[in-house]
Amino acid sequence: MATSGVSIAEELRTALDGPWRAVRERARALLDDDRLYGDPSLDLKAARARVLEQMRLVATFDWVDSGFRHPDGTPGDAGAVVTALETLAYTDLSLWVKSGVQWGLFGGAVENLGTERHRKYLDELIPLRLLGCFAMTETGHGSDVANLETTATYDPATREFLVHSPTPSARKDYIGGAAEHARMAAVFAQLITGGESKGVHCFLVPIRDEAGGDLPGVTTYDCGYKGGLPGVDNGRIMFDQVRIPRENLLNRYADVAEDGAYSSDIENPSRRFFTTLGTLVRGRVSVGGAAAASARVALSIAVRYAEQRRQFADPDTGQETVLLDYRSHQRRLLPLVARSYALAFAQNDLVRRMHLVQTGQDTDPRAQRALENRAAGLKVAQTRFATAAIQECREACGGAGYLTENRLVTLKADTDVFTTFEGDNVVLTQLVAKDLLTAYADEVRDLDALGWVRFASTMARDVVRERSGVRQMIQRLRDRADDTVDEGDLSRRSLQLQLLADREDYMVRTAAHRLRARAKETGPFEAFNNAQDHILAAGSAHIDRLVLEAFIDGIAGIEDPDARALADTVCDLFVYSTIEQNQAWYIMHRFMSVERAKSVRRGVNELVDRLRPQALTLIEGLGVPEGVLRAAMLD
Repeated sequence: MATSGVSIAEELRTALDGPWRAVRERARALLDDDRLYGDPSLDLKAARARVLEQMRLVATFDWVDSGFRHPDGTPGDAGAVVTALETLAYTDLSLWVKSGVQWGLFGGAVENLGTERHRKYLDELIPLRLLGCFAMTETGHGSDVANLETTATYDPATREFLVHSPTPSARKDYIGGAAEHARMAAVFAQLITGGESKGVHCFLVPIRDEAGGDLPGVTTYDCGYKGGLPGVDNGRIMFDQVRIPRENLLNRYADVAEDGAYSSDIENPSRRFFTTLGTLVRGRVSVGGAAAASARVALSIAVRYAEQRRQFADPDTGQETVLLDYRSHQRRLLPLVARSYALAFAQNDLVRRMHLVQTGQDTDPRAQRALENRAAGLKVAQTRFATAAIQECREACGGAGYLTENRLVTLKADTDVFTTFEGDNVVLTQLVAKDLLTAYADEVRDLDALGWVRFASTMARDVVRERSGVRQMIQRLRDRADDTVDEGDLSRRSLQLQLLADREDYMVRTAAHRLRARAKETGPFEAFNNAQDHILAAGSAHIDRLVLEAFIDGIAGIEDPDARALADTVCDLFVYSTIEQNQAWYIMHRFMSVERAKSVRRGVNELVDRLRPQALTLIEGLGVPEGVLRAAMLD
């Protein structure tokens, strides 16, 4: 037992709850309400209606109001609202997505890209008197936002913008809320004034009347059934010379005067574009957090089931053995539990960073860029983890896991698209890796492809480690370690971090060399395309290192020695299993001998065996209330 008199599970939950622990506690207390849970037997229309009613319930919780800037200009509590809404992933992911579209994306665009003249829209959308959608993605352009085709052409004679879809591929696609409920869209379009395009800007465009009919010039379509998320009314939108007032341009970073003159405090068009997108990072932060939360639900169900389901008799005792006593089952689930802990600590750190930037407490211009890249990397890690973990949990529960009443197949279907929206995972991993190669001078962002390749190829050895501060962390870990422990002992936290940092450094450096060699023979695009597999691997290695650092910092904040010792063991399992997954690379590049690789495999076995008696404690520590699991097989 924990020395404080509080259970180890409670100590772990307190640590994982992070800076907004009180918010999580209050949110969990509100989840025991049947109205917050979906009904998989409903048809599309009924499911959508149910989610809309669920949102009206959530609107009464006061979670949403706290996240927006107050009328007097005081910043909202960005960290609190992201944390609170994350708990909706424990209940119904359609509700979480629909809430994210309304308050996170649509509301976030109005608040972060608009000015005081747009405050009236916030006053309507927060209590759901105005339902909206976020119309960025187009049929022909998803990740390539800078080249969206929708246009917004200013007409000085009428002081209006004409919003138009010039081609079939300019159709706004997959837009949550567009099929049925949204009456206004935050539309991203090329702003054209005086015959010149000024790049992508955001406009508020009414799309439906009070009765739900399309407004003149607007045509909406229903995407129909999807792989999951039946309560989200995804749709498509086409515009035919739709007129909107000049004031409907969200003008925080640029404006158009009545005579059509364009102005912006950010002269560089590229920087202005990235500044605009950067303010919307909260959505990406939230998607990763919800994916990880969904995986925690699946793991809570699967581990509890494995503690009670018996299969085959022990020949020594004649008693049937519970699933979790089998080594194969321990290996299936417990490393996933360890990674879930790691990602929870990483998410806490990310939300803290986001909060400081978005509330103006961190004004370092580099902080915004660092936040964007960290959010991209963790979104990749968390959504990929959710996809893999929920599938493993489904299989680990056998036939019972395939029944809808046990939630796992619904979780699997609903989280599947998380790897795609708020940034395709491959594109985001590439973005993370590219930043590793170019983040050492602000002006690099504006280089053309040739300039970028030249810059990347001049990187010095270990530059990633120097710039990230990981070298200092490794030294601190060495300084506080037991001097009697062998320097080569993989249980040393400093060596664990060094191994992950070594892989990242090597990947980035050799990717740069590969780019340079290829660029001598071909053009910049071919050089980049040829090295894309290498660049993506570098991005993944970077993400693993960031997650471990967050885990180490999280453990340091646990005061109770028993809970901290257990968390240390969980962290070991996270590291050992991560290295095991990549052991071929470590052997191939001579960072690890074959014998050391074998010891890693033995280490995983020893660690899952050591953690087996604490399995339920670890699940309780994840913080998913048992009452929200609602899996029939656990009754």
